[in-house]
Amino acid sequence: MRLALLLLPLLLAGCGTAEKLSRIGHAPEMAPIADPTRGPDYRPVSMPMPAPQDGRHLAANSLWRPGSRTFLRDQRAASVGDIITVLVSIKDTAQLSNTTDRSRDNSESMGIPRLLGLDASYARFLPNGLDPSKLVEASSENSSKGTGRIQRNEAVTMRVAATVTQVLPNGNLVVGGRQQVRVNQEMRDLSIAGIIRPQDIASDNTVQHDRLAEARIAYGGRGTVSDVQAPRYGQQVLDAILPF
Repeated sequence: MRLALLLLPLLLAGCGTAEKLSRIGHAPEMAPIADPTRGPDYRPVSMPMPAPQDGRHLAANSLWRPGSRTFLRDQRAASVGDIITVLVSIKDTAQLSNTTDRSRDNSESMGIPRLLGLDASYARFLPNGLDPSKLVEASSENSSKGTGRIQRNEAVTMRVAATVTQVLPNGNLVVGGRQQVRVNQEMRDLSIAGIIRPQDIASDNTVQHDRLAEARIAYGGRGTVSDVQAPRYGQQVLDAILPF
């Protein structure tokens, strides 16, 4: 039993350890360029759509065609496979402070000095004596005090090129993109996904991150520095199973 407990962290860390040993002396390898729709995590998006509009009322010789926004060719992303730049500028500041103080005192008493003449018989049933005016007495006291404080500052600024992976029936675009940057032995992964309106795309084919619906923005890393910052597998196992 003891041997199994000692080997458990090694078995759990086997795959990760083998991967680390295989890249000793080598920088993390970049992922190949691939179709985002073929990734294991890709899922088509389904959203509520308005009723389709019939565009046949346009004249046959009209200068406009459905979907056009200008007489000149529109260089902004509009079809599956087009590329758009997402500008991420997150500056979140939150500061919350709550204080709660509550106190309450209760006191209850009840007596029956006279009840249908039975008070004369109390002494026979209770020979030790009884005061009918103090049959029941109860008191309670409670108090609670709580203090909470949250203070958070976050700042993320980056530009990520994303690919249009789907055009919804109402014209909105589903975009997704990923970037990898390797500096020495450290790899940085940037990924973004969401739904944008064509109207929110600027003339230089960029869109602000706060225009993305269902936005998913991730910024992380892996490599020698990230490995040192992460706790050991044995420590993670002990943190998960120890009750104290």
